[in-house]
Amino acid sequence: MHSFFTRVIAVFEIAGGLFGLVHQFDRLLAGHFSGIDAIVAVLGVLVFGFILVAGVLLASNDGRGTSMSIWAQFLQAPLIATPVFSYALSSGAFANLSLTLQRSPRVGFDWAIAEHGWLLAIAGPSSAHLGINLLALVSWLVLRFGR
Repeated sequence: MHSFFTRVIAVFEIAGGLFGLVHQFDRLLAGHFSGIDAIVAVLGVLVFGFILVAGVLLASNDGRGTSMSIWAQFLQAPLIATPVFSYALSSGAFANLSLTLQRSPRVGFDWAIAEHGWLLAIAGPSSAHLGINLLALVSWLVLRFGR
């Protein structure tokens, strides 16, 4: 039987996956970018498509949905922004706890609901930020150990 939390995770995956997929297709169809940006947009289509399918399967109580959703949440957990490499993914909602690495480190917290985001770049800010999406981590734990 599906728990309330599993259903909420499925709703966020479906909504965020759909909105992210539409946004990435829009980026691809606009076509105003270089080769690397096109690759990132295609990867975004694949990632958000995967999250959408995971959410649909999770909502239908399919065992594959739980496995796919575990991976979908795992992909959303890390936040990396360094001068060399940046990565962040959110689908549906996020609650990010991050640490800015500079002379005097700062802790930051940000959250949003009904949102999607995709960042993959070979570049980033001058001062590094590392963090974790707490909502993705909790969702991963619910799916992984709440069976």
